Amino acid sequence: MDIHQASITINTQGRGQSEITAAVNDALIASGLQVGICQIFCRHTSASLAITENADPTVLKDLEGYMTRTVPDGDPRYAHDMEGPDDMSAHIRSILTGSGLTVPFAQGRLMLGTWQGVFLWEHRARGHAREVVVTCLGRGSRTRTRAE
Repeated sequence: MDIHQASITINTQGRGQSEITAAVNDALIASGLQVGICQIFCRHTSASLAITENADPTVLKDLEGYMTRTVPDGDPRYAHDMEGPDDMSAHIRSILTGSGLTVPFAQGRLMLGTWQGVFLWEHRARGHAREVVVTCLGRGSRTRTRAE
């Protein structure tokens, strides 16, 4: 089993989703691995990762609308507001959606469904530079012997 790790920086435009499927696939291709598991991890507490539809942008709009209604900014019940009214709501949103994903790959490509994409979801109102770590565990194209 081989391991390859890469870091991707995504500059967000503020609250919303940025599709990062191509960047994750690029990291996988660079690994030279053909079959295995790709683990994707967001190194932030106010952004998260999601796999969702990548064809119809209204899906992303509806997801953001749902999150805005469910976890509003500036709720007076939040004690944590050191960085503004979107501070605690961003932390809650990232916990609800998650900081890591695991996707199998075969033939050197992520095994996502036809309409699936990997998205970084920015939960803060303003843009940030976000770091995502892609760790690929798997086997390359050549056959290994037991002696290796």
